[in-house]
Amino acid sequence: MAKTDMQNETSRLQTLLDETFASVGQARKAYKHGLKTQEVGTVSYAGEGIVRITGLPNVKSDELLHFSGHKLGIAFDLDQRQVGAILLDSGKKIAMGSEVRRSGQVIDVPVGEALLGRIVDPLGRPLDDRGRVHAAERRPIEREAPAIMDRAPVEVPLQTGLKVVDAVIPIGRGQRELILGDRQTGKTAIALDTIINQRDKNVLCVYCAIGQKSSDVAKLIANLREQDALDHCILVVTNGENPPGLQFVAPYAATSMAEYFMDQGQDVLIVYDDLTHHARSYRELSLLLRRPPAREAYPGDIFYIHSRLLERATHLSKENGGGSLTALPIVETQAQNISAYIPTNLISITDGQIYLSPELFRKGILPAVDVGESVSRVGGKTQLPAYREIAGDLRLSYSQFEELETFARFSTRLDEKTRKTLERGRRVREILKQPQYQPLPVPEQIAVLMAVNTGLFDEIPLDEISNRAQKIRQTVTEQLPELCEKILQGNKLENAEREKIIEVAREALEESKRTPSEQQQEQNNQI
Repeated sequence: MAKTDMQNETSRLQTLLDETFASVGQARKAYKHGLKTQEVGTVSYAGEGIVRITGLPNVKSDELLHFSGHKLGIAFDLDQRQVGAILLDSGKKIAMGSEVRRSGQVIDVPVGEALLGRIVDPLGRPLDDRGRVHAAERRPIEREAPAIMDRAPVEVPLQTGLKVVDAVIPIGRGQRELILGDRQTGKTAIALDTIINQRDKNVLCVYCAIGQKSSDVAKLIANLREQDALDHCILVVTNGENPPGLQFVAPYAATSMAEYFMDQGQDVLIVYDDLTHHARSYRELSLLLRRPPAREAYPGDIFYIHSRLLERATHLSKENGGGSLTALPIVETQAQNISAYIPTNLISITDGQIYLSPELFRKGILPAVDVGESVSRVGGKTQLPAYREIAGDLRLSYSQFEELETFARFSTRLDEKTRKTLERGRRVREILKQPQYQPLPVPEQIAVLMAVNTGLFDEIPLDEISNRAQKIRQTVTEQLPELCEKILQGNKLENAEREKIIEVAREALEESKRTPSEQQQEQNNQI
């Protein structure tokens, strides 16, 4: 028996040896003798974020370059005498005279399912201590926007869970909606709530932090993890300590990661936080490379770098998979000046804007969305039918209220109609308030907005409206599950169904007015 086993083992080893010799022979036949040339340049100047190189006559624009110490850069300025390159890593160890080698390719990033739930830098290097990202594919960060004939109309809503946005400034899947306002007015909070609301909506999210403070990014990551929203997200992070070149490529890299899923037919949301830092990093690089400055010292192609980025957000036609990429770029204004250079550029590129007012923020009206200054040029066509029936009246009454409120300060005697308009407007504003991290389902929003539109809140004190609205949401969800499902499916409500929702809301308000002892007495009588 032992002899037979030895013979089998000898036969197996012989077969393995024959296969090895055969593969080596094939490799020797396939090997071609010859010399391979490689261009090697020399650093002639090393500065903060940029270098100048001599000796790379055939280098191409945007080609990835390898510096000593495993540092990376991109060929940015091609001159007859020298090449200007931007650094993607710290340039502290790059000295004059050090070698630079061409890679023969443009910068690319890993894409795919392996990135979900991960925190990476714009080059795909992990920042979350979970090991290397094992992606099956890599894609260049720059890509042409889909052609017009490859796109489809924006028709499906992207629910943010915020009443003021979903009802008055709706966003569709494939739209580009700008979020702008002064610093510390809640711009990131709106984007964060939108990401949290996509947990069960089959929408993947990509959050790109451009030059943000590390503490702010850490807080945002902790909030996403606490809300159980990190698993359907990809976080591409750069902070203020990173070189400007890495901050500049960050949104393009994040978009390539998002486009992979769009090409698979999925719906994706991408947040750029924020493009003000992106424009400043590009201005810094351009001035260091001595490019001619234009308005506010920005280079002349500042509009192009944002337009070529945001044009990649779209809704693809069914022939191209039917996926969508919705962009929420964020931009910071100074002293409420929305007519500044970068904000006006982005307003002209995007399909609408959500403007956050510092005055509303100081009054405690959160989210501090200024309905009069905000607009959505596409979203109205994507709204669910139940929203369309109330959004027009809601916006009209709220606009009238804001106008009257300004003039009412100068008058002590108001007629009855004006007084009712003011009281209704104050209650609409109170209803539109919403705490952070509490996005609301569509049926609950519809029920509350219908109630305020029909005047059910007119006689209720302002400080009690929040609790009464919560009672309506709870009651409608419990008593009318079929109608809630019909709203979610996008079906139009009949008059009788709308009346049913209003009647249930009225009963909920009546019940909430009774004291606990009265409610207990009524239950005993029913028993």
